[in-house]
Parts: sequence; C-alpha cells; structure tokens
Amino acid sequence: MTTSDTARGLLSTHDRRGLRIRGIFVPVQVLLFVAVALAGLVPLLWMAKGAISPTQELLREPLRLWPSDPQWTVLSDAWSRLRIGHYLFNTVVLVGGSWLVQLIVAATGAFALSILRPWYGRYVEAAVLATLFVPGTVSLIALYLTILDLPVTGGSIANTPLAIWLPAGANAFNFLIMKRFFDAIPRELFEAAEVDGAGPWRLFVQIMLPMSRPIIAVVSLLSVMSAWKEFLWPLVAISDAERQPLAVALPRLAESSELNQLIAGMLIATVPPLLLFLVFQRHIIRGVGGFAGVKG
Repeated sequence: MTTSDTARGLLSTHDRRGLRIRGIFVPVQVLLFVAVALAGLVPLLWMAKGAISPTQELLREPLRLWPSDPQWTVLSDAWSRLRIGHYLFNTVVLVGGSWLVQLIVAATGAFALSILRPWYGRYVEAAVLATLFVPGTVSLIALYLTILDLPVTGGSIANTPLAIWLPAGANAFNFLIMKRFFDAIPRELFEAAEVDGAGPWRLFVQIMLPMSRPIIAVVSLLSVMSAWKEFLWPLVAISDAERQPLAVALPRLAESSELNQLIAGMLIATVPPLLLFLVFQRHIIRGVGGFAGVKG
C-alpha cells in the first residue's frame, strides 16, 4: 500500500488547495472543532461553577452562568468535611494496582500466544474473545462468591485491594489489542535473537517491551480510565466504607452533604485523570499512531 493510498480521504490534496473548497471545508472544520470543544468543556465549567456556588442558588438557578457570591472555601470544606483526600488515596491505590495487573497479564499473555505460539494458543484466544460477549453483570455474583471463598486456598480477599486488582487482570480487550500489536512485529527479529541464544524471558524483556512502548501507553490509558470510573464492582467487593474509592463514596456522601460540597468533590475526582491525560497526551497519541502504523 502506497503513501498516497493511506493518505486518501474524502478530498484529495488538489481539491483542498482550491479556493472554493477551502472556503467551505475550513469553516466546517472550525465549527466541528468548536462543537467538540464545547461538548467537552461545558460540563467541566458547569461543575467548576457549581463547586463555588451557594447551594440555594444552585437549586433556584441551576443554569446561571456565574455565581452571584462565589464561595471559594467550598473546595477546602469538601476536602476536609467529606474526607475527599482519604477516598482519593483509596482510589489511587486501587487504580494503580489494577493498572499494573492489567498490564502484566495483557503483555505476558499476548507475548505467549503471539511469539511463543503454543499449540493450544488459538483455543485460548477464542476463549478470551468469547468473554467480550458476556456482560459484566452476568458474572458479578460468581465473581463475588469467588473472592469470598477462593479456590484451593479457601481464604477471602473481600474488602481488600486484591478483590479489585486480581479481577481487573481479566481484561480481554487489552489483551487482544496488545496481541494484535505483537503479531504485527516482524518475526525475523525474534528468530535472529533466538539464533544468538536469547530465551523467552530475554526476548520479552530486552526486545519486546522496548518495542511495545506505544501499545503500553494505550493500554495504560485504557486501564487507568476504566479503573478510575469503576463503580459497581468496588461497591460490591468493598463493603467497608473506609476502604471504598471516591466513585463509590460520593453517592453515599450525597445523602448528608451540601450540594455545592458534593459538586466540589466531583470536581476534585475529575482533576487527576484529566491532568494525567494532559501530561501524557503526547505519548498516548504517539502510541495510538504507532499502533496503527506497525506493519508485518
């Protein structure tokens, strides 16, 4: 496939240079960009406005563009009274462990099936693919009974971070996209390394991982985002209110807190993943581009 084929779109390069086409195409691009930007920014701006607005004003005029009397101390009040910092720490612990487990399982599993290629690999891949068609709520009860009474050991990991970390590793989507990335890497590299005496562990650590930084960035983003917003499973697996993440604690705190403090807590919960994306957006975009551009 040539470069011209991959770059082909609705309009050719020659068409884009025409004044008539440019006069139509550029305004449409600008309007679409503004619409997407507003769709993403308006909820954040409304949440920031609600965090510094008096509660009664939020109830009387929810669509007011700016509070008549901004209350900047609401953020600090929410942090101390609602113990946002405590639940935020719980969230970071659960998200960090879930990210690490998902990354290890996806990388090692994809390496085993794509590079080592055991004879039963296609059956394992088919079984993993089949799990994508099973809703998470269907296996919720079975998973809960499993963490209450672990196979072989007979112990229980309920109300512990392990109840969140270990099930997170069974993420079929991350496994499949990482395997697809591994499949696209030329096998000549591994064959040459095997001739030099490299074993499976050396192939994985010294060759595969350095080449897999793009897809690792993508999988990391997907893992962190899904774990950060997860609500149902942490609610079921962690019944101890002191160990719950922020996504589970906020609905419970809504029953006994001011509306503006609750919105302030939601704003604080939104900031860390947003900052994470802004800081690492270059690596994430490069990872998506590298994932799409790898050729066999």
